[in-house]
Amino acid sequence: MAGTVLVRDIMSKDVKVVRPDSSVKEVVATMNKFNIGSIVVVQGVRPVGIISERDILRRVVEACLAPETLTARQVMTSPVVTIKETASIDEAAKLMARKKVKKLPVMNKEELVGIVTFTDIVAKVPTMLSILEELVRPYHRSY
Repeated sequence: MAGTVLVRDIMSKDVKVVRPDSSVKEVVATMNKFNIGSIVVVQGVRPVGIISERDILRRVVEACLAPETLTARQVMTSPVVTIKETASIDEAAKLMARKKVKKLPVMNKEELVGIVTFTDIVAKVPTMLSILEELVRPYHRSY
């Protein structure tokens, strides 16, 4: 039963992060190095934002700004939507659908401990697809 699967059971624990003062050039290099489409911005162990490929396209490339002159803080989406590691996958899917996001940093109290994505949920708990189907429709803000 999908309700008994917890976020911590399917989340990725190796979350790639950057600091708010990292340059966008560093952010892109890190995303490319690890072949990831988004990265969490942290202050200490607490997520303060998230940067997606779409954020970079909209806020840097389209505006013709130099990535070495901008910081993560200037292009990140904030506040970031997070979820507790003890939440059910059902709760995660409903939160993603409600907030129109595809990635949720996972928290244990105030500490970032993982990330769960739309793809993780659909691949590991396919019964959640009906809840998440609106995220695959075009023209939705997502990260």
